[in-house]
Amino acid sequence: GYREYPKYGIVSRYFVYKQALLEEAVRLMQAHVLREKEDIFYLTFQELHEVARTNQVDDQLIGRRKDAFRSYQALTPPRVLTSDGEVIAGAYRRDDMPAGALVGLPVSAGTIEGRARVILDMEEASLEAGDILVTAYTDPSWAPLFVPIEGLVTEVGGLMTHGAVIAREYGLPAVVGVEHATRLIRDGQRIRVNGTDGYVEILP
Repeated sequence: GYREYPKYGIVSRYFVYKQALLEEAVRLMQAHVLREKEDIFYLTFQELHEVARTNQVDDQLIGRRKDAFRSYQALTPPRVLTSDGEVIAGAYRRDDMPAGALVGLPVSAGTIEGRARVILDMEEASLEAGDILVTAYTDPSWAPLFVPIEGLVTEVGGLMTHGAVIAREYGLPAVVGVEHATRLIRDGQRIRVNGTDGYVEILP
């Protein structure tokens, strides 16, 4: 309860700051300094201040940072990384699963069948009542997407991660830690999520 108040305060203020910065970005774009308003996200605050002061920007710097960002997006993080930076590889050892089932961790009990919606970018989400959200992970900004869905599958997570906690609060069957779920499950496929035993079945 109370722990949400500081989070709300921080997030709401960040939104105000972001809107103010985007207004400045629009001005710089109209002055033909920036090509796109989103270019400000590839500058440090100090660099943006200098651009606003001089009306000059290093397009090559922005280009390099965009390329670097795209390369980071293509990376696949390890499923388990210790605080010392050690990567731990492994697999679930479960013999009680149906043939072909995708195994994960059961974090919210119940079983549900429905249409899988594979979503990698929250801004591109188009969910309908009864859909099952399949994604890499969720964080507090994804909370509105939990309203219409009936189940959750994520590639990473544990019992106390965001998606697991929200799924239990909403009474949604959920399985997390399903390796490569967003690649193995196609958008629109019918799936069955068993949040009690911790597996997902792709239905014919």
